[in-house]
Amino acid sequence: MNNKKSNRFMPLMMALCVVIGIIVGSFYSNHFSGNRLSIINTGTNRINNLLHIIDDQYVDKVNLDSLVEDAMPKILTELDPHSVYISAKDVEAANQDLQGSFSGVGIQFVIRQDTIHVQNVIQNGPAERAGILAGDKIVMVDDHTFVGKAVTNQEAMRRLKGPKNTKVKIGVLRYGHSKPQSFVVTRGDIPIKSVSATYMIDDKTGYIRIKSFGETTYAELLVALAKLGESGFQNLIIDLRDNTGGYLQSAVQMANEFLPKNKLIVYTEGRKSPRQDFRSDGRGSYKQTPLVVLINEGSASASEIFAGAMQDNDRATVIGRRSFGKGLVQKQIEFSDGSMVRLTIARYYTPSGRCIQKPYVHGETDDYAQDLMSRYEHGEFFSQDSIKHTGPKYHTSNGRVVYGGGGITPDIFVPEDTTGFTSYYKQATMSGLILQFAFTYTDDNRPKLNNFKEMMELADYLKKQNLVDKFATYANDKGLKRRNLMIRKSHYLLDRFINSRIIYNMLDEQAWLEYVNEDDATIREALKTFRNNAAFPKAPAKRVAKATSLQRQPEIRQMPQIYQA
Repeated sequence: MNNKKSNRFMPLMMALCVVIGIIVGSFYSNHFSGNRLSIINTGTNRINNLLHIIDDQYVDKVNLDSLVEDAMPKILTELDPHSVYISAKDVEAANQDLQGSFSGVGIQFVIRQDTIHVQNVIQNGPAERAGILAGDKIVMVDDHTFVGKAVTNQEAMRRLKGPKNTKVKIGVLRYGHSKPQSFVVTRGDIPIKSVSATYMIDDKTGYIRIKSFGETTYAELLVALAKLGESGFQNLIIDLRDNTGGYLQSAVQMANEFLPKNKLIVYTEGRKSPRQDFRSDGRGSYKQTPLVVLINEGSASASEIFAGAMQDNDRATVIGRRSFGKGLVQKQIEFSDGSMVRLTIARYYTPSGRCIQKPYVHGETDDYAQDLMSRYEHGEFFSQDSIKHTGPKYHTSNGRVVYGGGGITPDIFVPEDTTGFTSYYKQATMSGLILQFAFTYTDDNRPKLNNFKEMMELADYLKKQNLVDKFATYANDKGLKRRNLMIRKSHYLLDRFINSRIIYNMLDEQAWLEYVNEDDATIREALKTFRNNAAFPKAPAKRVAKATSLQRQPEIRQMPQIYQA
């Protein structure tokens, strides 16, 4: 009887279950469909879906990896001027300058007339040990001819660099030899120096030039200070002109050497990055050394952190021109394919609270890139009164006024000098003809120039060679018409520029800097500051800031494009 009742109600129960299932299914379908659609409509999923649609339905076959590679830099440009995407093939080059070393053959080179010319050979490096000399022309790599249009800086570095202890066969044409000579070079670790010059500028004053802030900068600084200590330096110039920055930690370590305990060096802060203070620990060995810091419009990022810390703590006098104004903190994030982004996550602030970063508009990079040209046209390079401060006033430890709104404004302004500047000189420098002439002259006269091992004796020799007239003839043959009146007016500038490049070609960067610093107005102002016992800034009531009109030849300081492998 019970079984018959159960069988009779079974169809009804099944129907009821189906109805309940439909109701429940409809409820959850309606309830969650809105969420699903909202997820699909978020930006990240729209991009993913767009890529899937293109891959599935586009009329032609599309390389999605290339499409993404092209799109990522454009996305980041909408954020700020310093968030960037770096492809996998460019990561090594992007990091190399800051890592302190790379594996290669150990040469500095330039490419002229589709041929690699060895500019310098790294002392005690693999190439020097194998017998390669400065002035050699590389014409073969691993038994393959390497001249012509295929010779680019990137391709040259790709062929010459490589893992440590691997070998590369290099064929060179050498002055005085009619046939190529072959050398087998075993690649090794090549140091990348961030301290490019250390010497005594006079009996009491040491000079250190720092061109970047890398992994080894602090260690190099300590070595440089020890070297100057052996010469008994009492005053110190740290030259950060055209130093575009690097690692925050290196700048903090450097500042720590010169500050008393518990002084704020810099702090960072961002939307998802809580404020982080960096303070001195008081263990520095040079807290009482009179110090001058040199900056210009090419000094950025870590350079500005150091200069700002010295200025806001009234620890040093800052001399030169307003710095670049790069105060955004980037975090390096790597992808599985080896590429990476450097994403801005915070801002730098000096001890007084100034934001170093100059103003920018999201997604508008052209005006930002043209900022230095705008400063030049506005007259900021020539007059302190032309500096436009867009930010509020702040105060240093002893009450001196400093400004926010971008960059570090020096305590003593040194204008660009236009004495002797002519349109002929401008064309000669901008066209690269001076660099070409200097290299050709070096190459043609290397046997004679090899006799000079010191900067001063080489400079004295070059002064007697009538190089300006020889350059004018060379340039005229290359299309720059000879202008005798302008050449006479610019003779001093032309002579200094040409000589400086030949000195760089034959000796090294330190010799080049020693030469150009001999007649550098910013250096002269630094020495004057030491003579006046004014390296430690005084409170406003005791100090009256004024601009100086001393001369400086900035074009001579421009570094040539030299590549290392």
